[in-house]
Amino acid sequence: MDVEGKKILVIGTGKSGIAAAELLLAKKAVPVLFDGNEKTDPEEVKKKLPEGADVRILVGELPEETLSDVSLAVFSPGVPVDTPFAGRIRDKGIPIWGELELGYAFLKGKVIAITGTNGKTTTTALTGQIMRDHYDSVFVVGNIGDPITAEALKTREDSVTVAEVSSFQLETTVDFHPQISAVLNVTPDHLNRHHTMENYAAVKESITKNQTREDTCVLNYSDPYTRAMGERCPVRVVWFSSKEQPPEGLYLDGEEIMRISGGKKEHVMNIHEMQLLGVHNVENVMAAIAMSLAFGVPMENILDTVRRFRAVEHRIEFVDEVNGVAYYNDSKGTNPDAAIRGIRAMTRPTILIGGGYDKQNEYDEWIEAFDGKVKKLVLIGQTREKIAACAKRHGFTDYVFADSFEECMDICVKSAGPGDAVLLSPACASWGMFPNYEVRGNMFKEYVRKLKE
Repeated sequence: MDVEGKKILVIGTGKSGIAAAELLLAKKAVPVLFDGNEKTDPEEVKKKLPEGADVRILVGELPEETLSDVSLAVFSPGVPVDTPFAGRIRDKGIPIWGELELGYAFLKGKVIAITGTNGKTTTTALTGQIMRDHYDSVFVVGNIGDPITAEALKTREDSVTVAEVSSFQLETTVDFHPQISAVLNVTPDHLNRHHTMENYAAVKESITKNQTREDTCVLNYSDPYTRAMGERCPVRVVWFSSKEQPPEGLYLDGEEIMRISGGKKEHVMNIHEMQLLGVHNVENVMAAIAMSLAFGVPMENILDTVRRFRAVEHRIEFVDEVNGVAYYNDSKGTNPDAAIRGIRAMTRPTILIGGGYDKQNEYDEWIEAFDGKVKKLVLIGQTREKIAACAKRHGFTDYVFADSFEECMDICVKSAGPGDAVLLSPACASWGMFPNYEVRGNMFKEYVRKLKE
């Protein structure tokens, strides 16, 4: 796309918005940065931009005349596309892209794109590492690192870009076309944004909309939503499953990962060769292996990386053991299904920290997954009463409220004894108490470090 000299409206002044503006400046466009939050300080936004950058910054209300000669609107992922504000832009005939689409427009080389409710970060990190160990020019983008717009202009024709892709980003794609895609699972999340599970699943499935029979999509054979996707995908489908044998792909047989291809079975590896905990991580590994094989990486190279790979930060991350108590940071467990995986990975009686921002999720399956493992539930944030009521309905009454994160940690330390675990796996987003899940996880880790000292 030729953007030189064109006025482009960038909505959102966070990491994605700034990266989009910088890319547009590099391509000699005329970006206008807008943030609907009237408390946003334009001077603080300006500090994030390159020194001397000629970018107009608007906050609060967007003047009508600003839209008069705009060629394109670029929405940051956190900005909904079904609001009256977005409608205003569409009514002017202005195309709406997301930063994923903008980055893709200037990207060179091939793309591997990974989505799903849970497991995206670990699978993206592992797939990215496999690619880095085999190819010279590799970029890993998305929530896991820099936005795609920050890396797009660095790519070459022989580059491989591994992208962690959210449903928010997929809502605004037009030509985005990965050679390899994956939808790891679809469980309830972000229903405050997507409204129904059908809408949410359809957005996830749209990762394949520009793929062809020459491309590959890796799907979870045991997930009803992704299983249905595989029956109508316009691409070559490769499956993975921790529960049953698929017709083609990877599956778990006891403690062995197996592969079936062209009707022939082969042994891949024993799960104890991995350094990752939990069945959910076996699924992530199988998905990464399937994508890497489809991309042309030899199996022996893939397995060499898998054996060395350690858990990503904030995902069932072992922090330390203090006075016989093991502390695990699973701050990225921002929905019930992700948090269930955190509980299942625990091998000790567990003091669990839950609660946070309300994304309109239900918590019944999460409470049921406690299954005798959870000794005490310490609840924080907006959802604490909702979760407590759900726990009570399921007969779990050993819960307590905390008004601050420090109070929550104090309760955990007093409640845990030698041989126990303290697990931060909140089943909720961090907003309200924290800017993001990383800050929440880092605060947990800092508390544990001070405890040890």
